[in-house]
Amino acid sequence: MDLSCDLPGASRATGKGAFPDPARDLAAAASPQTAVFAAGCFWCVEAVFKQLDGVLSLTSGYSGGTATTADYETVCSGRTDHAEVVKIEYDPSRISYGRLLKIFFSVAHDPTQLNRQGNDHGRQYRSAIFFESEAQAEVARAYIEQLGKAGVYTQPIVTEVVPLKAFYNAEAYHQNYAELHPNQPYIAGVSTPKVEKLKQKYGEYLRK
Repeated sequence: MDLSCDLPGASRATGKGAFPDPARDLAAAASPQTAVFAAGCFWCVEAVFKQLDGVLSLTSGYSGGTATTADYETVCSGRTDHAEVVKIEYDPSRISYGRLLKIFFSVAHDPTQLNRQGNDHGRQYRSAIFFESEAQAEVARAYIEQLGKAGVYTQPIVTEVVPLKAFYNAEAYHQNYAELHPNQPYIAGVSTPKVEKLKQKYGEYLRK
């Protein structure tokens, strides 16, 4: 991660529209479900989703490439097809897939930035939704279309909606990184402001 990364909101191109709830969502399931999102630095993504009621566990990792290239140094070279991702296990009786998408688009990152987030450049920092089922894909695509019609961004959303072929755990030191290193410059300057934004905008979604 580039420690000079733009502060959240500095590069956001928001329009006049407010972020709506998804008009289409998955039906609540009886068992825990998973979602896999790429939104730039996985430290930031994990920090945001960790706050939400109904999120059961989070794992930072890599998706999009091969097992032989699924390590931090190789992924950061930008020469793989991997993206830094976070796998979210959640209780659909407490939080829906659609609500996770709403936080993904409105807080976790800027989905109008192509292959970057702030000063973090490269395909590994792309915006992507890795779906496990066609139902997830349909909800994600419908919400992207809904956001476009609502005019919440002045620039097009460039988020990829692609099938999840494999998920590879990131190294142990990346897990729960923001909570364990709150004073690290990148966390203090980039992750923490996103968490504060989440608390200000969506306090009713937080863990009690």
